[in-house]
Amino acid sequence: MATTEHALTGTAPTAGDDRLTLHSFIDALPKVELHVHLVGSASVPTVLELARRHPGGPVPTGEEELRRFYRFTDFPHFAKVYEAVSNLVRTPEDVATLVLGTARDLAAQNVRYVELTVTPYTHQRMGMPMPAITEALDLAVRQARDLYGIQVAYIFDIPGEFGPEGCRQTARHALEHPPEALVGFGLGGIEQMRAAIRDEIREAFRAARGAGLRSLPHGGEMSGPETIWEVIEGLGAERIGHGIRCLDDPRLVAHLRETQIPLEVCPTSNVCTGQVPDMAAHPLPRLLEEGLFVTLNSDDPPMFDTTLTGEYRVAADVFGFGRAQLADLARNAVAASSLDGPGKQAIVQEIDAVA
Repeated sequence: MATTEHALTGTAPTAGDDRLTLHSFIDALPKVELHVHLVGSASVPTVLELARRHPGGPVPTGEEELRRFYRFTDFPHFAKVYEAVSNLVRTPEDVATLVLGTARDLAAQNVRYVELTVTPYTHQRMGMPMPAITEALDLAVRQARDLYGIQVAYIFDIPGEFGPEGCRQTARHALEHPPEALVGFGLGGIEQMRAAIRDEIREAFRAARGAGLRSLPHGGEMSGPETIWEVIEGLGAERIGHGIRCLDDPRLVAHLRETQIPLEVCPTSNVCTGQVPDMAAHPLPRLLEEGLFVTLNSDDPPMFDTTLTGEYRVAADVFGFGRAQLADLARNAVAASSLDGPGKQAIVQEIDAVA
């Protein structure tokens, strides 16, 4: 883990780190995004285009109405909205368009590499064959590199609310028709619904890990430490999406401190879905004070009216992080990524040059 004394103590920025200068530093900082979902990354204009192309569903076709549609009351409400938007993605061309849109938006923020979470079962349910989905994902990787200079990798995740079939079909897709850039296997959705299919989830992860994919599930976002223990002990998690509920269990905090399993923290997402009451109450500073390995991420940026750059600005403006802390968070994301050694070294050198 790339850490400094500043990163662990939460020391406020120096007087020279005025807000405008710090924002300019954040803008220039090379970044890596590890926790962003394909459908959740669709820009408002893209969603409006899809909604108008496929009318009659619950997704609004006007911009103001769509922005109101994105005001969430709790996580189940967010999951319902997310599913409605997912159902607008009906062709392989739609899939490729979403990837390229995300790549374009991230490249504009100086993001060099992204691990994009795709939930292929939702596209299968809309009638897309696995090979067609994979072909679209492969094409988009090449176009993202050529057009925007950003490297895209994929994580296939199980939608926990779709039961055993979602587990089986996601694992089958990952094993039988994997995109060339597939690096990990994940688990999302409503955490409280996982217990009923725990064995099926574990079996899917055993198969994926056996095929060389990294275990990158969500845990401890909307439920307690027991969910985090399950993804560690039952799924062999190498990185954990969110993980903020670990602070409720001192033994778990000690384990995460010792093992340095990275936590993909998404502050704005946690506020928008009601997992924390407001940004000032977010546990990000305490996670760092406890010596845990943390990365900053955007999750579903247009749905939460944020960006990865915006998350770094939150860290600076709300929590008082200075340049050293922000650069350390950027280095952490590189270290926790699935890039090879030379790929990591190249981005870290860029970060060091800016810092």
